[in-house]
Amino acid sequence: MVKLEIINENPISMIEVKTELEALKKRDKELNFRSNKTEEYLNQFVEYPAKTYEEIKKKIEALKISRLKPEMLIKILDTLPRTLDEIKNLLQGFVVSLSNEDMKKIIKVIEETAPPK
Repeated sequence: MVKLEIINENPISMIEVKTELEALKKRDKELNFRSNKTEEYLNQFVEYPAKTYEEIKKKIEALKISRLKPEMLIKILDTLPRTLDEIKNLLQGFVVSLSNEDMKKIIKVIEETAPPK
């Protein structure tokens, strides 16, 4: 049996998973059962093109919010909260909290960049 060693762990957003699946589909011509189910799920929840998500990510990173962890940023990208309550509920599971001002800045970036739902 092959012994696997995890070198590092990095969180990735749903759009990045979708992009990787598309690359696998192009390479292998066909996805396996689990990959097909994952693709179906992602097609339901990924609403915008990858370019939009990348633009939002860059703009949020440009805000230089010191307490914003990569895991938090990925969760924000996956859900794109539009209100202060939504982002508070989203981030309450993390140990580190953001100020209301920082959360308002993030919401403003999302509203300016992502088209309305």
